[in-house]
Amino acid sequence: MTLGPRARAVAALAVAFAMMAVPAAAGATTLFGSGSSAEQPILNVLFKAYNQLHRNIKFNYLPDGGNAGVQDVQAGRRLFAVNTRPPLPSDAGTTYFKLFLDGLCVDVNPQNSLSNLTVAQTKDIFTGVYTNWGQVGGSNLSTTIDPVGRNSAAGSYTFFQQAILGNQTQSSNVAQETSDGLVATAVSKDPNAIGYIGLAHSGKGSGVKRVTLNGVSCNQANIKNETYPMFRYIWGVLPTNGASPAVEKFFDWVRTSKQAGQIINRAGAVAAFNKK
Repeated sequence: MTLGPRARAVAALAVAFAMMAVPAAAGATTLFGSGSSAEQPILNVLFKAYNQLHRNIKFNYLPDGGNAGVQDVQAGRRLFAVNTRPPLPSDAGTTYFKLFLDGLCVDVNPQNSLSNLTVAQTKDIFTGVYTNWGQVGGSNLSTTIDPVGRNSAAGSYTFFQQAILGNQTQSSNVAQETSDGLVATAVSKDPNAIGYIGLAHSGKGSGVKRVTLNGVSCNQANIKNETYPMFRYIWGVLPTNGASPAVEKFFDWVRTSKQAGQIINRAGAVAAFNKK
């Protein structure tokens, strides 16, 4: 008997679920996760270090955005997610755990002489009230502002809405990218651009320039002491029922171990709970 397209799709999905639950090879287990692309550089180093400690544990991580990752966990497509915004009522059936700290930086092209923005000015730029750099004090430009942000699949998009936009939707003139790396690339190539980018994607070599927000720099020290206006916790997300003990053990290592804390700090985020 030949399976129809729908039957083949159901069969393929069943196989995918099975792969999440059983060892990927003799003596090895693969933990399937998804979520934040902003935190992927930090996570990749943590995955590698944990695998060196536990050779039988491997990771398969899909950076489809923090909000999309939570939906993956809700639907049973992934064992865990990593998100860059706090839990919402729409996250029913999941449980959030604080892992470490990060900051969402405001960045411009290096050709822009701007050095500081207020939260109110940033809101006006990304809601379309300000559309020309001549409206923004401190800029040497009088050209159209080209704002760049994340799409709605990203936890960073929702966090920015909450922290800066007063839960408004960003303006239709905001170019929406699928990762922080793409936002940084867009800003680095456009003298008129401005974007919001995770700390690890906006440092040396990124091609963008961080501006202070309300006079406070987006750096590890100000994120650690929670004075930077867009400091944020990075959250591990598990299903409330039937969570993987192997993932819970990994999250606990990320949160508490001295080694993980050192990795987090070196990779461009900020350890929050780890042993000194």
